[in-house]
Amino acid sequence: MKLYYSPGACSLSPHIVAEEAGLDCELVRVDTKTHKLPDGSDFYAINPLGYIPLLQLADGQTLHEGPAIVQYLADQAPDKKLLPPVGDMARYRAVSWLNFVSTELHQGFAPLFAPNAPEAYKPFARERLLKRFAWVDEQLAGKDYLLGSDFCVADAYLFTVSGWGKFVGVDTSNLANLQTYLQRVGSRPAVQAALRAEGLL
Repeated sequence: MKLYYSPGACSLSPHIVAEEAGLDCELVRVDTKTHKLPDGSDFYAINPLGYIPLLQLADGQTLHEGPAIVQYLADQAPDKKLLPPVGDMARYRAVSWLNFVSTELHQGFAPLFAPNAPEAYKPFARERLLKRFAWVDEQLAGKDYLLGSDFCVADAYLFTVSGWGKFVGVDTSNLANLQTYLQRVGSRPAVQAALRAEGLL
């Protein structure tokens, strides 16, 4: 498998999951400004949408969208229990978290990173994100991870997206549960390995 990524971007989430699952996954860095690959070829030729992450399987099939990719990766290593089994309510809670992080947090950051976004809108975007993170903080009370005591794919995504706040003025340092959680996730050997491989440590 090949995982097309950019350091610290949302592709860090499936990278972490691949490490947690112990899967052999070749990393291919994408320049998100030029959309060029290390060999000079055009990333659009592989993914017409032009964004990462993208997972390419050995048979040439591709899968885009991080929440779908992490579920696929988790299902390749069921013994690692990164996603509860089909039929277990905990699985749907994990999928619910994936959707929440994708729509409420990940997309919430979009106007803060977009150079052409109106400056007048950005304080509203920050306030909205802080409210969402405050809710997450409440949900983490008394838990090691989003589902309780077990790390799951949604934790990889929340950890990734939570790291973006420091770049765009979204300060969550007063959210004690969230900060303890981020330290816990960040200290996991697989997470450390992914961060190191992307040059983030």
